[in-house]
Amino acid sequence: MYICKKIMNHWLGLSIEYANQRSYLDDLFKVYPTIPEGIREIDQQLWSKIENAFNKKDNELLIINILSVKLNF
Repeated sequence: MYICKKIMNHWLGLSIEYANQRSYLDDLFKVYPTIPEGIREIDQQLWSKIENAFNKKDNELLIINILSVKLNF
């Protein structure tokens, strides 16, 4: 058990050290771009349904509508 903790702590230490480098966010955005192909447009009718469900606090309808948003990767 002690050996596993020592190994995990080693990798955690390396991760924290890397995250504290100045280039960390730049490197991260190269791997996981925040806007892969520009800003996506959401269907306005669907967005209205989402807003209405949110305002009415209808969580079931809200989730159904959110899940119907088309995601393009």
